[in-house]
Amino acid sequence: MRILIVGSGGREHALAWQLARHGHELWCAPGNAGTAGNVEIDILDSRALADFCVRERVDLAIAGPEAPLVAGLADDFAARGLRLFGPTAAAARLEGDKAFAKRLMASAGIPTAEFAVFEEFDAARDYLRGRRFPLVVKAAGLAAGKGVIVCPARADAERALTQMMRSQTFGPAGLKVVIEEFLDGEEVSIIGLCDGRTVRCLAPSQDHKRLLDGDEGPNTGGMGAYAPAPAATAEVRQAVDEQVFQPLLAELAREGLEYRGVIYAGLMLTARGLRVLEFNCRFGDPEAQVVLPLLESDLGELCLACIEGRLGEVELHGSGRHALCVVLASGGYPDVIRRGLPITGDLVGGDDVVVFHAGTKRDGDRVVTSGGRVLGVTGIGDSLSEARDRAYAAVAGIEFEGRQFRTDIGRRGLAHSGG
Repeated sequence: MRILIVGSGGREHALAWQLARHGHELWCAPGNAGTAGNVEIDILDSRALADFCVRERVDLAIAGPEAPLVAGLADDFAARGLRLFGPTAAAARLEGDKAFAKRLMASAGIPTAEFAVFEEFDAARDYLRGRRFPLVVKAAGLAAGKGVIVCPARADAERALTQMMRSQTFGPAGLKVVIEEFLDGEEVSIIGLCDGRTVRCLAPSQDHKRLLDGDEGPNTGGMGAYAPAPAATAEVRQAVDEQVFQPLLAELAREGLEYRGVIYAGLMLTARGLRVLEFNCRFGDPEAQVVLPLLESDLGELCLACIEGRLGEVELHGSGRHALCVVLASGGYPDVIRRGLPITGDLVGGDDVVVFHAGTKRDGDRVVTSGGRVLGVTGIGDSLSEARDRAYAAVAGIEFEGRQFRTDIGRRGLAHSGG
């Protein structure tokens, strides 16, 4: 097939890598230094993206990030008779509006944290009185994965509310907030492909959101991931299907919505059972960099089956191996970063190592930094420890000024497996 991938990060490079293995002809808009067939089109310019697909006779488009989907990219493509893998704007509210998602979960009986939604600062602040801490304050809108603040005490929660609702640190995304109970346990990500009726899940993974080792430091877009996550046992995966995905699809249907695309459930496995932290309408980043290398099936054919409502007729095959991704980030990330710094070393990988580009671009014959998360170095092995060793060995050979990375990616998984 002739396929357009919309986006420019590590997730999009991972999509391109998986699809290229199955012989598809690819373009990326706008792509990065690791992707081929790059075209300079704004990911929010749906008309230009659709025009390109018409001109180049593209068979399938795949949206990487959430913003174009929330803005209605799938709707605009459908109106022009083009096939795009991703939910409509109405269905993408599942990620684009956390308040909508929480209310949907409550209506569907999906297990989640107790919560309250506020659009007035004073009402939100008053709600904090007498509450048990810690609490979590979330910007309801899209905040690039960073609009979630864990608040150990009331003063922290008031500071978070001020930051979101008055200082507007996250822009319009923080004008409405969700305040919810803090959940303790092990976090797991389940990424499924959905055709409106059937959900087929990829390998469960675990992301590492905090910047520093030991889950310390500020929240980021993700500093690494591994798959499969042993905490997501067969029993947990069955419970996700029965308690999360099937009730979700039924509730969406009652809302008059048919969901086709990626459905990502961020879960917390607590002592009281699983709880849904959030839903996303796209592949995770960096989760895609570990689940896609373990997918043996042709992702392009799976996406097409979702669009055509026949996912139940298609088999999904995994490799049975393990993958671990270490993110190399710019100095100063997740705050102020420097761009244009040359990157040296093996930026491709080889047997059982893939270097996924994220915040990179070409400057003549050099590759330079252009974003906060620069590279995702993924090792693949027959065990998690083997995948980890391969990833970190490759990390050691890559340099750029100010690079930072965690040294403990996969530690929970290794503890589960005795590694």
